[in-house]
Amino acid sequence: MNHIFDFFFGQYADYQTVDIVLEIIAVVFGFLSVWFSKQNNILVFPTGMISTAIFVYLLLKWELLGDMMINGYYFAMSVYGWYVWTRKVDATHVTPITTTTKNERHIGLIIFLATLLFVFIVYEAFDKWVSWVAYVDTLTTAIFFVGMWLMARRKIENWIFWIIGDVISVPLYLYKGLTFTSLQYLGFTVIAIFGYLAWKKHLNNNLQAA
Repeated sequence: MNHIFDFFFGQYADYQTVDIVLEIIAVVFGFLSVWFSKQNNILVFPTGMISTAIFVYLLLKWELLGDMMINGYYFAMSVYGWYVWTRKVDATHVTPITTTTKNERHIGLIIFLATLLFVFIVYEAFDKWVSWVAYVDTLTTAIFFVGMWLMARRKIENWIFWIIGDVISVPLYLYKGLTFTSLQYLGFTVIAIFGYLAWKKHLNNNLQAA
């Protein structure tokens, strides 16, 4: 039993208590953010900003640059998303859930490729190509960048990118020694699946009403 406990939580023996507490708080607010997103609730953004701000601090401290950049980008896109979700498209309606247009798919591809290039340059500059983890970090960063941009624009396809990225992140964070964060992404995967189904139902209802 002790071996199992050490495997999942032994790495925390070298962490400061305040950092462990901060990670748990960030995980809790991360769960709240994804849950509010599933519910199509504007609170997705303030809760997400609290979580990502904490993770930026922790990941910078732990020198996990790819993960830090993801969370920094999340914070910035949360500000943008908060604006988009509350922006009225007419006198009574705010931005609705929609599917991506052809132009948005092209922009999403550009964001994906640009992110790969950007992370590559950063990792080269800081000599971070030390293991296979760096390559997976680069991929997940690009996936999450596109997913967050689509979510900020209230596009249903954002959930597909979250699901793919979350599935990859569960074993990745466990390997990195961030057990609580790995468990967070496991929960994110489940919520993202239900989020996609909920948004799809909402979108279909709106189309039928129209």
